[in-house]
Amino acid sequence: MNKTGLVEAIALKANVSKAEAAKVLDAAIEAVVDGLKKEGKVELVGFASLKVAERAARTGINPLTKQAITIPAKKVVKFKAGSKLAF
Repeated sequence: MNKTGLVEAIALKANVSKAEAAKVLDAAIEAVVDGLKKEGKVELVGFASLKVAERAARTGINPLTKQAITIPAKKVVKFKAGSKLAF
């Protein structure tokens, strides 16, 4: 499912227009991103936990030249599925 399909499913289940569903989805995504930036974690009980983690710098290999390169440290988001995602 892509974003369009998700918007359609939300509109159908919530009995709202697709435009309203798209606004709600965009607002929810923005709220999650803001929560990760401010607090470093977002917990949606039963659905998922998202947490910002530091990935250390490491050495990699350029596949074209086979030369060693340094991959810089960066922040990533770790996703842990909740109980409602168990099939």
